[in-house]
Amino acid sequence: MWLAAAAPSLARRLLFLGPPPPPLLLLLSRSSRRRLHSLGRAAMPEKRPFERLPADVSPINYSLCLKPDLLDFTFEGKLEAAAQVRQATNQIVMNCADIDIITASYAPEGDEEIHATGFNYQNEDEKVTLSFPSTLQTGTGTLKIDFVGELNDKMKGFYRSKYTTPSGEVRYAAVTQFEATDARRAFPCWDEPAIKATFDISLVVPKDRVALSNMVAAKTLPFYKDYFNVPYPLPKIDLIAIADFAAGAMENWGLVTYRETALLIDPKNSCSSSRQWVALVVGHELAHQWFGNLVTMEWWTHLWLNEGFASWIEYLCVDHCFPEYDIWTQFVSADYTRAQELDALDNSHPIEVSVGHPSEVDEIFDAISYSKGASVIRMLHDYIGDKDFKKGMNMYLTKFQQKNAATEDLWESLENASGKPIAAVMNTWTKQMGFPLIYVEAEQVEDDRLLRLSQRKFCASGPYAGEDCPQWMVPITISTSEDPNHAKLKILMDKPDMNVVLKNVKPDQWVKLNLGTVGFYRTQYSSAMLESLLPGIRDLSLPPVDRLGLQNDLFSLARAGIISTVEVLKVMEAFVNEPNYTVWSDLSCNLGILSTLLSHTDFYEEIQEFVKDVFSPIGERLGWDPKPGEGHLDALLRGLVLGKLGKAGHKATLEEARRRFKDHVEGKQILSADLRSPVYLTVLKHGDGTTLDIMLKLHKQADMQEEKNRIERVLGATLSPELIQKVLTFALSEEVRPQDTVSVIGGVAGGSKHGRKAAWKFIKDNWEELYNRYQGGFLISRLIKLSVEGFAVDKMAGEVKAFFESHPAPSAERTIQQCCENILLNAAWLKRDAESIHQYLLQRKASPPTA
Repeated sequence: MWLAAAAPSLARRLLFLGPPPPPLLLLLSRSSRRRLHSLGRAAMPEKRPFERLPADVSPINYSLCLKPDLLDFTFEGKLEAAAQVRQATNQIVMNCADIDIITASYAPEGDEEIHATGFNYQNEDEKVTLSFPSTLQTGTGTLKIDFVGELNDKMKGFYRSKYTTPSGEVRYAAVTQFEATDARRAFPCWDEPAIKATFDISLVVPKDRVALSNMVAAKTLPFYKDYFNVPYPLPKIDLIAIADFAAGAMENWGLVTYRETALLIDPKNSCSSSRQWVALVVGHELAHQWFGNLVTMEWWTHLWLNEGFASWIEYLCVDHCFPEYDIWTQFVSADYTRAQELDALDNSHPIEVSVGHPSEVDEIFDAISYSKGASVIRMLHDYIGDKDFKKGMNMYLTKFQQKNAATEDLWESLENASGKPIAAVMNTWTKQMGFPLIYVEAEQVEDDRLLRLSQRKFCASGPYAGEDCPQWMVPITISTSEDPNHAKLKILMDKPDMNVVLKNVKPDQWVKLNLGTVGFYRTQYSSAMLESLLPGIRDLSLPPVDRLGLQNDLFSLARAGIISTVEVLKVMEAFVNEPNYTVWSDLSCNLGILSTLLSHTDFYEEIQEFVKDVFSPIGERLGWDPKPGEGHLDALLRGLVLGKLGKAGHKATLEEARRRFKDHVEGKQILSADLRSPVYLTVLKHGDGTTLDIMLKLHKQADMQEEKNRIERVLGATLSPELIQKVLTFALSEEVRPQDTVSVIGGVAGGSKHGRKAAWKFIKDNWEELYNRYQGGFLISRLIKLSVEGFAVDKMAGEVKAFFESHPAPSAERTIQQCCENILLNAAWLKRDAESIHQYLLQRKASPPTA
């Protein structure tokens, strides 16, 4: 990646070795598919005809010079590529998008230059064919291309990023974002992961600007060096924040780029969650220096090798550096359950998914590739053991360094290191979508406990109804109340049904599957087994991650109609003594989902009363101000609980939030960073136009992007239709960076029933501008998901489907199908359980439960 900064006379030359082509960040100034064709079960997108680049010509080295113009937002480029002609041909096919080639020629080594006589652009496939008047014979030579392009405003390829100096001057940087398939927007190239080459890059920039390119991370790099037992392969690494940046970060080899909020921390004004987020993102991107850059996937089908692995090991790294974060428990709530929620849909996809046309690549940068990928790696690590896992990783990285690899290559290395049937086990997890529901019942046989296990595919729509049910090889751990933190037995369930005998288990001891919530499956217990586990929630004898997993499994079973939602509400009340942040975070998330569902009823206020009842005791214990000896997790928990109570209208919390907000605005007592989000949310939810105006003023005055984002995420909490429209208009204003518009609109959709309708109308009315802004990247998928998934009326699924049939968004097609499926599932859930939930809430009101 290059970061440049502006001087007719300055050119920097650097050597790269890595996945082609290396991302470039040029910081130049202080002045970044197809139609939805069905709502049916497992309706997969139709594949576009697509062919990978021909293998007859390939690059050895790119010598590239770029000269950006930050006034006209254009750039000139000169490419001299050492190339190998492997098979005689009279044409060269490369990737090229939004670039105009001026001249092109090929000079065979030791022979005369041959000028291209035609450039045939295949815009749909983002390719260009250079035609030559005579045949290019086998051997090496030099390909020269002069070209021009645009510094676009789409946050992809070679683009411009606007930012403001401390003095208030608006300036621009020129930066790059190449993953997945956008290097072709910066220069003509062979833009496929398997076609590696070295790079010499020259940047022509003004003397008074800074140029940075691929070839500090004090805790992270040594951890990976020791863990992989492979040294960091480059002489330097830079970490840099970019103003306009679509993704969280990009792992450019030797120069990693980040959103400002994913890298920059202010000791006084950054909240605990931001510090933790930065640690995870830095850990993720630096892991890619080995896993992705040193060894690169052979094709996008194996994207999960990059992203799933990095998404797992970022937690391992943070746990090593910051053990007080209890980060593995947070992994379950943030990644594991999120992946299961998506993977239970009929419109999910396997971890390894066939990818052809470039427009299909963005679709698989999702929770399956990242979070499910990370979850099955975590399960595999537990199954193999850390010692053999590290040994296998070293074998893999050593064998394939500077090369390309496929999923099977990783399995082979881990199998050789562990002696276990890794490929056979893992193919059941990566080559088929979904995951199992393990049903278990128990019988006491003298001094032993007999368990009967059966596995079936877990479906969000209810029990699997297909004829040929997929099967998994499931590593299962079983614990008991005798030693809740250690497995009494580990087995590999490799058949649909299995009986297991646990020796020496007393009748009064509970038995639990999936110790640590590591196995990627859900568990349904018989009534008797579940009943015996519930006291372990109240008395905390079940470990936190197991309390979380048990509650989350029950909630998912209720959403799928397998058990009653009322039964889950009863279990939630057992968490009255819960001290763990992540357990509360998961409870909060699930109650938020239920609240959104019940916003479609006339008893929404009753579920808010339930929320207040559940969260009030922990809120009273925590209070508003930190106590001596508290740490990172206490700060996270306080912000979570106060935000939940404030949003639900808890009187004392609302009054105190208003008092503290007033003092904050008047400068009497500045809110701590950890309290700002819950206070802002509370006063906006229960405020008026004056409150919103004050928040927008705070946003304008903020000199830290974290604070701006914090405000943007809560603006949608306002309830007035007029104010909601004001927030939506603000989302597309110059005050909000392009990548952050999505979170503002999504916040409106998630804020209220009226907000959801208003946000959907706003998207339809402004679709052309929004789609053009994100050019089919993953942000358009995120916008659609955040905006429509909360609907719970059958006809809305049809309306969403119809809109995108007439307004195609190819890179978001799978997301659209998933959203339509979720709307139908929400509608079915509401019809099925709304009345029983209402009756239960009324009954609680009449005779409140005692703690």
